[in-house]
Amino acid sequence: MAALLETKRDPIATLARSVICMLLAAALTCCGIAMAAADDSLYRAQTVVTGQGEPNRIIGFGACLEDVLIKVSGQPMLASDRRLAGYKSKAKELVSSYDYHDQYAGKPHHDEQGTRDRPYDLTVAFDETKIDGILGKLGLRPWRSQRPVLGVFVEMLHGPKDYIVTSDGTQSDLQRDALAAAAVKRGMRFVLPDTAALTSAGVTVAELLKMPPAKLNSIVAPQGGEATLVGQLVWDDKDLGWATQWRMAWHGRDYKWQFRGVTFDEAFRRGVGGAAQVLSGNGDPGRSK
Repeated sequence: MAALLETKRDPIATLARSVICMLLAAALTCCGIAMAAADDSLYRAQTVVTGQGEPNRIIGFGACLEDVLIKVSGQPMLASDRRLAGYKSKAKELVSSYDYHDQYAGKPHHDEQGTRDRPYDLTVAFDETKIDGILGKLGLRPWRSQRPVLGVFVEMLHGPKDYIVTSDGTQSDLQRDALAAAAVKRGMRFVLPDTAALTSAGVTVAELLKMPPAKLNSIVAPQGGEATLVGQLVWDDKDLGWATQWRMAWHGRDYKWQFRGVTFDEAFRRGVGGAAQVLSGNGDPGRSK
């Protein structure tokens, strides 16, 4: 029951996660580095659709377009921007290629479930020039500079369970997967500390939020960490979701943002997305509406 409360996933989302996790496995190195999509994949996105019919494909194109505009610009607030509606309705005109992956590949079709009703991962590549043009009309620009690698420190507090997400802890498996998926979705790279490094540095769950960013960054710097993102997720039984707070220091300024009542998948998307917003120069996620 606890797992259901933590994730609140439906079967389709669970299947999608399985495929994503397999694709991301190659991005996890023995030292705990999870690399997100390379620069040439910033203009690609993936979503889950039912069947390969055009109506669902068009909806998928729209969802992928939103993700790509956010990923290329580093501005997560586009997710709530009403101006995207018109572009999403014509997303087909912006697509350069697409393909499907059958989540039930290798399994027989049931009589009542042919290819029309099977779940597919739809991967869509968009025309770079057209995407950049849309961003210009929205008052944004592509984030083309080298994206700093995030050193991520996250405390998970769920009842009696209180721990820091690490690169090697078995209790962090789901959180690592969610972070990797969030990083790919937002075009970011990240590293996690391992248990030994935290112990050596004297970092505990009780002290994590009080630790100076410089000290935390020194823990992940050997793995390539360049900007430190610190978060705390606390399970709330009333909201049936996570109360979340994030903070990071960048170029001499401290940034903080928070929200509640979300799955940890969404919490990590907003955490990584907020970091991208700061690093790309798109404003303070704590002040965005």
